[in-house]
Amino acid sequence: MSDDEGGADSPPELPGPDDEPEPFTYDGGRVDPSEVQNLRYSVSETYLGDPVRMPVTIVNGAQAGPTVFLSAAAHGDELNGIEVVREVAHEWDHSGLVGTLVCLPVLNVPGFIAQQRYLPIYDRDLNRSFPGDPDSTSAKRIAHSIYRNFVAPCDLGIDFHTSTRGRSNTLHVRADMDHERTARVANAFASNVIIADEGPSGTLRHEATEGGTPTITVEMGEAHRFQRHFIDRALAGTLSVLSEFGLRTEKAVAWPGWRTVVDGSAEKTWLRADAGGLVEMHHDRGSLVHEGDAVCTITNPFKTDSTTIQAPFTGLLVGIVENPLVYPGNPICHLVHLDERTRRAFKRDSGTMAHEN
Repeated sequence: MSDDEGGADSPPELPGPDDEPEPFTYDGGRVDPSEVQNLRYSVSETYLGDPVRMPVTIVNGAQAGPTVFLSAAAHGDELNGIEVVREVAHEWDHSGLVGTLVCLPVLNVPGFIAQQRYLPIYDRDLNRSFPGDPDSTSAKRIAHSIYRNFVAPCDLGIDFHTSTRGRSNTLHVRADMDHERTARVANAFASNVIIADEGPSGTLRHEATEGGTPTITVEMGEAHRFQRHFIDRALAGTLSVLSEFGLRTEKAVAWPGWRTVVDGSAEKTWLRADAGGLVEMHHDRGSLVHEGDAVCTITNPFKTDSTTIQAPFTGLLVGIVENPLVYPGNPICHLVHLDERTRRAFKRDSGTMAHEN
């Protein structure tokens, strides 16, 4: 396991193929080199005293290398990441794997079963409960069991999310870019947009990174569905990360064509409704909008009153509302700034340069 601190100049060396391969151990079991294990790990109990069991797949390669966790559905209705983790665990050929993969497709099992975002136990957010506490709330006990057994032993991690219900995100990474190894993971994932921040306290990526397991969040799409184009892009990003850290030696690290790292509140903002009503979007998720552009219009049921929301700066719509009904103050769009050079690269890659010129 890595124990590097944020901002460290020289993070500790990661395990490599010249080292002796070791078993991956957790409370109640172990996975030896060259072994694959599928298990249902008990993280809590129901009201009837039956176990709440989380699915886990551990792939331990024949050669020593970094240990990487892949996790999804910390919010139980966020499904895209589940398919990413399942396909990595069960459809990829791991015969040449250098290191270990810890695949956690459904962290929030009670929420997943109920098909809701939060734990149905007092509506708590599992992704504000890490690293957990074995003597605290049910959410923190579940988080503690997950973190201690399957996150803390790892050298790095990728945590997959979608937007909440009623909104949709373009694929982007969120990461502490001041942390050397975390930035390396974020860059290797090869998304066009990286939002640089530490993340809120209690989130898996914040607490794992603080605890010595550099972790990024990947946001993509919307809740309650599989979206194949996002899943495929996330699979490519995951393969790129594994290549960067030497777990997959036959693949090249990817480059997205253009990238912007959004750092600071002045470079990103949520555009919020100033009136209640029905929203008509004028631009799609992932669109470039210019300062002063009408991003959307809010109207009443009679269309006798309307409010237009304009872009305060030129940037990319990384998130938009899908449910067109809003109250005043509801978030409608997440806008991140793009500088002129990045805008040119964006237009070139999207085929709009010739049209706009």
